[in-house]
Amino acid sequence: SSSVSEQGPHQRYLLRELLRDYNPMERPVANDSQSLTVRFSFTLMQVVDVDEKNQILTTNAWLQMQWYDHYLQWNQSQYPGVKNLRFTPDQVWTPDILLYNSAHDKFDATFKTNVLVNSSGFCEYLPPGIFISTCNVDVRWFPFDIQRCELKFGSWTFDGWLLDIQMKEADVSGYMPNGEWDLLEVPGGRNEVFYDCCEEPYPDVTFVVTLRRRTLYYALNLLIPCVLLSSMTLLVFLLPASSGEKISLGITVLLSLTVFMLMVAEIMPATSDSVPLIGQYFASTMVIVGMSVVATVIVLQFHHHDPNSGNMPHWVQLILLQWVPWFLRMKRPGEGADPTHPHSQADSQSKTLSSPTTTTTTATSPTPAPSILPQSLTSLQASLSQLSHTLPHPTPIRPNAQPAILHNPTNRDPSPHPHPQPNGHLPYMAFQTFQTLAEAEPTLRNRTCSRGRGGGEGAGGGEEGAGDTPTHHHPPPPTRFGSPPQQTPLSPDLDPSTSTSGPGGLEVGAGAGRAGPTYAHSAAIQSGGVDTQLQALLAEVRFLVERVREQDRQLSAAEQWQFAAAVIDRLCLVGFSVFNIICTIAILMAAPNFGEALSKDFL
Repeated sequence: SSSVSEQGPHQRYLLRELLRDYNPMERPVANDSQSLTVRFSFTLMQVVDVDEKNQILTTNAWLQMQWYDHYLQWNQSQYPGVKNLRFTPDQVWTPDILLYNSAHDKFDATFKTNVLVNSSGFCEYLPPGIFISTCNVDVRWFPFDIQRCELKFGSWTFDGWLLDIQMKEADVSGYMPNGEWDLLEVPGGRNEVFYDCCEEPYPDVTFVVTLRRRTLYYALNLLIPCVLLSSMTLLVFLLPASSGEKISLGITVLLSLTVFMLMVAEIMPATSDSVPLIGQYFASTMVIVGMSVVATVIVLQFHHHDPNSGNMPHWVQLILLQWVPWFLRMKRPGEGADPTHPHSQADSQSKTLSSPTTTTTTATSPTPAPSILPQSLTSLQASLSQLSHTLPHPTPIRPNAQPAILHNPTNRDPSPHPHPQPNGHLPYMAFQTFQTLAEAEPTLRNRTCSRGRGGGEGAGGGEEGAGDTPTHHHPPPPTRFGSPPQQTPLSPDLDPSTSTSGPGGLEVGAGAGRAGPTYAHSAAIQSGGVDTQLQALLAEVRFLVERVREQDRQLSAAEQWQFAAAVIDRLCLVGFSVFNIICTIAILMAAPNFGEALSKDFL
C-alpha cells in the first residue's frame, strides 16, 4: 500500500514537471540544426474494397511512428515506479505525417490515440484508421489482373533536413484474407523529392499494396456464359435453314452478349487508357455473332432462291458445288446412293413428283437418281410420238394390236405390279380405255360385214336400202378420259341363214341390206370419236410430260441452291469454330498470370 501511495504522487509530479515549459509546436531536439529522425511503419489489417470504377482503395491499417523527444526524459530513480507515460497528441509534439494520396472527405482518417513515452524520451505513436486512397487501377487484364496500389506517407510541413523519416518493413502478420483479392506483398520504399524552389529534400515512405484478383467468381458469372454464348453461335450453322429460326437464334445470342457487356461496363472505369481483356473477348465474340447473322442471311437467300429467277452462275457452281464440297468432304444428297436399289429411288421419285404444288416442301428430300425420271419421260414421249403418227390415218384396229403406251421399253419391272407413274395414274387409266375400244372393234366389224352380206343377197332391197336415208343414231359426246358408251346392236343374235330361209326371206334380206350401211356409218362415226378422244388425251399427256419436265428442272435448280446453302453453312461452321477457338485461347491466355490464376483458383 505504501508503494501505491508513493507512486501516485510521483507520476502526478512528473507529468506536471514535464509539461511545465513544454511547447507542442517546438521540434523536440537538443540542437535546432539537427534533424529529428522518425521511424515509420505500416501494419495492414484488411483490404476493405477496391473500387475499380472510381479507382479507390479502402484499407484498414495501423500506422507506427517512433522518435525521441529530448524534453520528455526523466530519471527513474527520482520517480520510482514510473516507467512510461501517456500523452494526448495535443499535449506533446507529434510528426505531421499524412497520407498524400488520401481520398477521404476529412483527408486524415486516423484516430488520435495517446502517445506512449518512456524514461529515455522514446515516443511511440500508433494511430489506426480506415484509409481511403486513390489507386490507379489497371483493368487491361481483367479479370486476370494484378493491382498495385500505392500508399504514400510523408511530413506535410517538415523537409528532410528537419524531419528525417525512415522506413520500417510493413507488417502483414495480422492480415485478414479477402474473398475477392489475394494479398501478394506489401513492399515499401523511401523516396526523396527535390523541388526547384528549394534545396532541401522532401522525403516520403511509399508502401505498395500488391493484390491479385481471384477469378473464380468472374469466371462463373462472366467468362463461362460468354464461352457458352459464343459456342451457341456455332449452333446457328447447324440449325436447318427450313426451320426458320436461324436469324432468331443469332439475334438472341447477340442480345445476350450485349447484356453481359453492360455488366462489364458497370464494373470497369470509364477510361480509354486500356480495354479490359474480357471486353476484348466480348467484342470479338460479338463480331463473330454479327458475322454469323450476315452469313445466315446469305444462307437463307441461297436456300429460298426462286428457281425461275435465274440459273446459278458458273463460277458459283464451280466454287460452291465442286471445290468447297471436295474440301469439306461433302456429298450431294443421293450422290452416294446404291444403284442396286432402284425401287426405293422410284418410290422416292413418285413421292416427290406426285404433288406438283409441294416443290418447296419436298426440296430438302434426297434427290432421286437421275436415271429413273429421264427414262420414264423418254419412253412416254416415244409412245406419244408413235401414237401421234398413227392417228392421222384412221385405219381399222386389228384385234391383236396393243396400245403403244402399254409397252415397257426399259424392261425395268416385268412384275404385274408396276411402280406408280411419276405424274399419277391418269394416263394409264385412259390407255386402258383405248385397249377396251380396241378389243371391242373386231366384234363391231364382224357385225357390219354380216349386215353387208345380207344386203348383197337382196339386190333390190340393197339398192332400195342404199337409196333410202335412214335415221342416224349419233353417239353421245365422248367423256374426258374414256370412250362413249357403245350402242347396242339391233339384232345381236341375227343369223345369216334366217335372212334367206322362209317365205319372207327377201323382205328380211332387204331389211338387212338397209341396216348394213347404218351400222357401217355408226362404226365410222365411233372411230372418228375415238380419234378425237385420242388427240385430246395425247395433248393432255404432252402437257403433263412438259409439266413434269418443268418441275424436274425447277427441282434440280432448287436443289442446287439448297446444296450451295448447305455448303456455305458447313464452311461457316468450320471457319467460325476455328476463329472462336483461336480468339478464346489467344485472348484469355494473353494475361500474364493466367497460369497462376488457373492453378490457384480453379485447381
